[in-house]
Amino acid sequence: MARLTSLDAFRGFTIAAMVLVNNPGDWGNLYSQLAHAEWNGWTFTDWIFPFFLFIGGVAMALSLGRLAAAGADKPALLRKLSLRAALIFAIGFLLNFYPNFDLAHVRIPGVLQRIALCTLLAAPVVVYCNWRQQLGVILALFTLYSVLMLGVDVPGSGRAVLLPGQDFGAWLDRQLLGGHLWAKAKTWDPEGLVSTLPAVGSQLFGVLCGQWLLSPRPRAEHAVWMLLVGLLGVWLGNVLDVVLMPINKSLWTPSYAVFTAGWAAVLFAAFYWLLDGVRDPIAVRWCQPFVIYGMNALFIFAFSGFLVKTLSKLGLTSMLYAPIRALPIGPVNTSLLYALCFNAVMFSIAWMMWRRQWFIKV
Repeated sequence: MARLTSLDAFRGFTIAAMVLVNNPGDWGNLYSQLAHAEWNGWTFTDWIFPFFLFIGGVAMALSLGRLAAAGADKPALLRKLSLRAALIFAIGFLLNFYPNFDLAHVRIPGVLQRIALCTLLAAPVVVYCNWRQQLGVILALFTLYSVLMLGVDVPGSGRAVLLPGQDFGAWLDRQLLGGHLWAKAKTWDPEGLVSTLPAVGSQLFGVLCGQWLLSPRPRAEHAVWMLLVGLLGVWLGNVLDVVLMPINKSLWTPSYAVFTAGWAAVLFAAFYWLLDGVRDPIAVRWCQPFVIYGMNALFIFAFSGFLVKTLSKLGLTSMLYAPIRALPIGPVNTSLLYALCFNAVMFSIAWMMWRRQWFIKV
């Protein structure tokens, strides 16, 4: 199967969105959709991380899953993925370590660390399980998570208390990672250990989607069923929001995993149909910046985080923002404009790398 332009474009759209929401000029002045939901509920920003995991799952199915099905050495494939996961985890940890270099309080969890753990845990499922077994693993992960979060008495909180720092996942993180959690909360971490279980489910939803794309069916059929299943996921996520646990990114509840996987499938279906199905020339042209971004997504994410921390450490962030903040367009708009300018800088780097055929793979 040829490389999917749509997958690169969807990945590029997602990294562009992540760079945008991660780098406002002023965290105190944001449009509501460019900030995470305060607790329960969702915003546009809450789509982004699960989209990355979904995309990673699609890519795993198109590469790892296809190789395994063709008879490749499965233990060798797992060793290769394990090394990749270890490297991604190390990059995320080093970004947390920089620039304070404080081993006593460095945050151990993080976005890249969760991506690494999900890759590591999903790999054997992709290599050794068919799609029915993979779906069974997703249900098992959601069930285990639900039992832990709703059925275990948490010291000092009780059972099924899904409030910041009072749930079972937060309690376990404090026992195992105390002093190394998210600095803004200190008592809990949005990328904690227990919530990684349903996050693996988010990645496996992408794997199922990728396996569907490998099936010998017309691309129109691929796109239509992705759209329909995606809409079903959005509906089912809303149902689970009421009957099981609320949609909550910080807890990565099953309702959140299903809901965001549904939206990921809907958006990917649109990219897939326009760029790899009918190959609409207007869509191809307008999506080219996303394709360029998507070719070095992991590098751009890591480098943008490194750059932000460096600018802050050198005291340059406020200096760069000052002329934008002085514009007569209101603080929310100046904050957004700074984020757009920062995104433009990151895109220029991605474009330069693309022109020179520099593709950094981990």
